[in-house]
Amino acid sequence: MTHSILRIDASARAQGSVTRDLTGRIAALWPAAHVRHRDLAADPLPHLTEDWVSANFTPEANRTATQAKALALSDSLIDELRAADKLVIGLPVYNFGVPSALKAWIDHVARAGVTFRYTETGPEGLLTGKRAILAMASGGTQAGAEIDYASTYMRHILGFVGITDVTVVAADQLALDADASLARALDQIGELQAA
Repeated sequence: MTHSILRIDASARAQGSVTRDLTGRIAALWPAAHVRHRDLAADPLPHLTEDWVSANFTPEANRTATQAKALALSDSLIDELRAADKLVIGLPVYNFGVPSALKAWIDHVARAGVTFRYTETGPEGLLTGKRAILAMASGGTQAGAEIDYASTYMRHILGFVGITDVTVVAADQLALDADASLARALDQIGELQAA
């Protein structure tokens, strides 16, 4: 089976980024895969506007050409997401949360009626059957700790749109012992390869 990977990088650092290194290593585990690389720092997405919100809440059949144009980028990002069977997402922790560049991507792809829907029993994600691997790096925040609003949020939002198979490769608390943290992350990548 040929895999289709959507690799997303969000680190503001073009050079010396731990998450960029990790996402590259993880994507390379499937050398025959088709990899679509989206660099949210080098090519940032616009934040949502009133025109976008208005278009999004207008039924598709009733949208004007201007409204369709307002959603065109979002539609394209969702198409990329749908086409991938694996997501490899760089997750640098900025001030205990996700970078604003990654949050903008989330805002474009988490759309009611498109990637999730509300039912009588609650919300239902529509992007099922995918695997996500988060390459997390932090200075002092421990992955999964009470103050980790990055990986816990990403697990939640991915699950909300139907992606429940989520693995975190954590190079966390780099400020405390960078060498040991990176070694643990590389071990985790090795375990991914074995799985």
